[in-house]
Amino acid sequence: QVQLVESGGGLVQAGGSLRLSCAASGRTFSTYTMGWFRQAPGKEREFVGTITRSGTYIRYADSVKGRFTISRDNAKNTVYLQMNSLKPEDTAIYYCAADVNGDSGSTLQRSYEYWGQGTQVTVSS
Repeated sequence: QVQLVESGGGLVQAGGSLRLSCAASGRTFSTYTMGWFRQAPGKEREFVGTITRSGTYIRYADSVKGRFTISRDNAKNTVYLQMNSLKPEDTAIYYCAADVNGDSGSTLQRSYEYWGQGTQVTVSS
C-alpha cells in the first residue's frame, strides 16, 4: 500500500507561481514512478507530468511544458510540481499518483495504482 498526501494548493493571480508537494508513505518511494494529473470543473482528469523512479525521465503535457517542473526527493519521499506563469485555465484539482509496477513514465491514468486526495489550485485573472 502507498499513501499519498498533496499540499501547497491555493489561490494565485495569473502569472504567479505555486509549488505543490506530494508526500508518500507505505512503500519504498524510490521504487515507483510518480505522476501529476489535474481535473478542471466540468472536465475529465488529465495528465500533467510524470517522473520516473530515479528522476532520469520526465515528461509533461504540452499545455504545461516550459511552465511546470516536476522533481522528486527520494530521501524525503516527496515529489514536487513547481508551477510558474500560471493561467486561469490551470485552475483544477491537482492529484499525485504512484505507479508501483512500471518505470516508463506513463501518461495514462490506468497505469497508476495509488492516488492522493487532491489539492485545489485556483488561478484568478
